[in-house]
Amino acid sequence: MATLDSNEKHDTHAPEAAGEFVSLRDHFLIAMPGLQDPIFSRSLTYICDHTAQGAMGIVVNQPMNLTLGDIFEQLELQDKAQQAGRAVLAGGPVNTERGFVLHRDSGAWESTMHIAPDVNLTASRDIVHAIANNTGPKSSLFALGYAGWSAGQLEEEISANSWLTIPADSSIIFDIPVEDRWAAAARQLGIDIHLMSATAGHA
Repeated sequence: MATLDSNEKHDTHAPEAAGEFVSLRDHFLIAMPGLQDPIFSRSLTYICDHTAQGAMGIVVNQPMNLTLGDIFEQLELQDKAQQAGRAVLAGGPVNTERGFVLHRDSGAWESTMHIAPDVNLTASRDIVHAIANNTGPKSSLFALGYAGWSAGQLEEEISANSWLTIPADSSIIFDIPVEDRWAAAARQLGIDIHLMSATAGHA
């Protein structure tokens, strides 16, 4: 899993010199109403890593017909978890058999990307064992798969008005019900996303 050397947030509205790369790490992508892709329609994606070579993120508001208890059973883990009934999220169309845990507590897991002071991403099995045993992070979500973009692809999609961007607020990921996250992120821009036309921003 790729990492960056800096956890610094960037202002997406700051002027940039010609050719200067601006990372959207630790930002939300808010799907515009006109985005009809069945995977990303009305989605809220948290960007975990973004370099000039590409980007990866986790969709944080698309529940699957699958629970954490189902995952524990598939992994043959003894289930003591108080969170076993929580829905697993569809994190994106890439590596959909692989689990990713976004969490607040950093912990001492085998494979953790520290994205922001209060957001981490772990893809190793030890954190799933810990969650099953009620010794995992206090605030977390479990997703299967991730969203990935090749070099320049995300920038092109933003220019085409597929996405709104905003610095991420971890409370939207961990404290707000999954069905409200898309609209909650848009409200931080002063936008009622439900009132926007599906063709807004397009010629």
